[in-house]
Amino acid sequence: MLDLSWFMRQLSQSWLNILDIFLVALIFYWLLYLIRDTQGMQLLRGIVIFALVTAIIANVLPFRAFRWLIGKALPALLVAIPVIFQPELRRALERLGRTGSRLTPLPRDTVSYEETIEEICKASAQLAERHDGALIVLEVSTGLEEYIETGVQLDARVTAELLVTIFFKNTALHDGAVIIRNGRIVAAACVLPLTTTTLPDRQMGLRHRAAVGITEATDAIAIVISEETGMIAVAQNGRIIHRRDAKNLRTILRAIYRPLKSPDWTSVLEGIRRRVVFLLQRHER
Repeated sequence: MLDLSWFMRQLSQSWLNILDIFLVALIFYWLLYLIRDTQGMQLLRGIVIFALVTAIIANVLPFRAFRWLIGKALPALLVAIPVIFQPELRRALERLGRTGSRLTPLPRDTVSYEETIEEICKASAQLAERHDGALIVLEVSTGLEEYIETGVQLDARVTAELLVTIFFKNTALHDGAVIIRNGRIVAAACVLPLTTTTLPDRQMGLRHRAAVGITEATDAIAIVISEETGMIAVAQNGRIIHRRDAKNLRTILRAIYRPLKSPDWTSVLEGIRRRVVFLLQRHER
């Protein structure tokens, strides 16, 4: 009887430990899901890399002064992290308060970037010919979720006809930016940050400032069609190339636009397994 009670007690404790680990993992998953497709993910990667490098230097190498400095600065860093992630935390609480929100994203069919480029170039040529202003943003690796939420979410496949319709002067969505992710128009009429730098041409207006502004804050690519001149401009990394045509635009986008694909986790795990086997074999030798 004593053995049975001991076994039941151990079993209950093990289940509690499993539940404890599951709850912690669920919290981390929820936090990572909330900051996905935002600039907070890039900040989190930087913090993790900085923490790992700092921990290695402070604990492995005999740097007493550096260890003392990190020990004194750690409380300030812990206070600074909520300030840095304030927009993401605010968005997380807002999402938590919404009813019917999804815990996991729905899978979407992705389109090849070549097809996306071709449709954008067709639309840009028509918009430039008609002198209809437009601002198209291509997401690369830095998530643009905070800017997507400022517009009207569409989730439609990229076609030249749809882009021309959106930026037609008499439509409700023409004023603002279209954001494209993985071959799909995720939102239109989005509000983007404006750059404070001086642009190279005085004829460049708010659309050009917004294009430069979003490329300063993220690694996105922005295409602008001027309403006054009908010229096409491309912005990346805070710089803008203006006075382009549809043919030049196709060449530029093919050279700089490479959207990140979802990792093949099977290949990643297989690579890790091979690396571990190699290290074990070398250790045995």
